[in-house]
Amino acid sequence: MTNRVPAKALRPRDAATLIMLQGSGPATRVLMGKRHAGHKFMPNKFVFPGGRVDFADCRHPPASDLHPKVADKLMIKMRGRPSLGRARGLAMAAVRETFEETGFVIGEAAAAPAASRAKAWQEFSATGYRPRLDGLRYFARAITPPGRPRRFDTRFFTVSADHVCNIDSPVAIESNELLDPYWLTIEDALELDLPWITTQILARLAEAVAKPGKLSPSSPVTYQRMIGKDWHYETI
Repeated sequence: MTNRVPAKALRPRDAATLIMLQGSGPATRVLMGKRHAGHKFMPNKFVFPGGRVDFADCRHPPASDLHPKVADKLMIKMRGRPSLGRARGLAMAAVRETFEETGFVIGEAAAAPAASRAKAWQEFSATGYRPRLDGLRYFARAITPPGRPRRFDTRFFTVSADHVCNIDSPVAIESNELLDPYWLTIEDALELDLPWITTQILARLAEAVAKPGKLSPSSPVTYQRMIGKDWHYETI
């Protein structure tokens, strides 16, 4: 009889997701994207724009920084050595991935673009804008359970669509990561084919938008992950 050696659990990679909001109260709409059938990861699922953090995200200079309370919360229970640079990198990844997947620019007009060796940030700078982080709010965090082919330690941010510079004319991006965009009420979004975690985030979001001030820089952040065989929830 052969003794099986348990597969080593993948270490979750830092990732960021951006929930773009339009309107207020029960009529609030969220930007969802439908992943193409050819995507290897979650084909045909409706998701928020987002992806893993790249090294350049922690180094590219934003036009405006995170709200101090948002930055502080991002560093709470950060794996490894917490730093403002890593906190900023998470938010920058959310802005970059949103640009890459939808063509929407969350930024501020720049007299001179910030130089970067990273292609994605070169394309962002070519729009004439530098990324803005001051409107982002930290909403939730979730870690993919062990045993999955891909694992992410994802921070979910929210931002008002008012911070989008080109809401009526998204940039045409040549990428195989593009999402088919839809603006949907949270109620309608919950009826779609969603990843489980997205369903949970939307349900919490419905409660948050119904109460003024629930998406402020100091609002509590829900952090969930698997401990043993059970999901563990805590508030940051």
